Amino acid sequence: MPTPVLSIEKLTKIYHSLNGETLAIKDFTLDIGEGEFIVIVGPSGCGKTTVLSILAGLLFPSSGLIKYSNDEVTLGYMLQDDHLFPWRTILDNVYLGLEIQNRATTENKRRAELLIETYGLGKFKQHYPAQLSGGMRQRAALIRTLAINPEILLLDEPFSALDYQTRMAVTDDIGSIIKKEKKTAIMVTHDLTEAISLANRIIVLTKRPAVIKQIFDIKLTSTDHSPTQNRNAPEFMNYYNEIWKELDVHV
Repeated sequence: MPTPVLSIEKLTKIYHSLNGETLAIKDFTLDIGEGEFIVIVGPSGCGKTTVLSILAGLLFPSSGLIKYSNDEVTLGYMLQDDHLFPWRTILDNVYLGLEIQNRATTENKRRAELLIETYGLGKFKQHYPAQLSGGMRQRAALIRTLAINPEILLLDEPFSALDYQTRMAVTDDIGSIIKKEKKTAIMVTHDLTEAISLANRIIVLTKRPAVIKQIFDIKLTSTDHSPTQNRNAPEFMNYYNEIWKELDVHV
């Protein structure tokens, strides 16, 4: 495995309420290598997003350790909704993270604008979100996240709000951008085809309390390793069937 940029040891999360305690995550242990694309899957409500929220610092773990390769590792968090401000242009939306972090220097803004040009939104940078398609807005949201130059990307079902056709195209877009930018990514999704087409490894969680049930190393033989081509790989359906069997899903 590549050099770990993130090590998670026995991560546990307990929610406390007036009705008692709820054990959400139990003994979650995982090393994540530099440049890996990790996808977490599991039954609805099992705690997938809770894991991301803890890694992002939005929630505190009840116990366990989270260790990064250095104290200056930066994280970018991309949510289900693009959360673009409708009164700001695409360019100004992309600047937002830099402004919040007081890093909106001329150099950083120039890099952000270069990302916009590189990834096909140059002609739309003075447009407003309402003037863009859903897929283009998601691309803008990823560029906004990349503008702060994070080492690790946290992606919480970033394609779930899109229709199927747009979702396929945006999965290709975002997958290729993350690969080209050489980012480490951790994504949560309920879509197995999406997971297999993007991941280096898939982490299967049990129903709550979430425990790692199985880890799958994904090795696909496709022509260009784009998510769309990966779905046509001969191994794809074997992975799908194996992972589906491991999911505690009852219809």
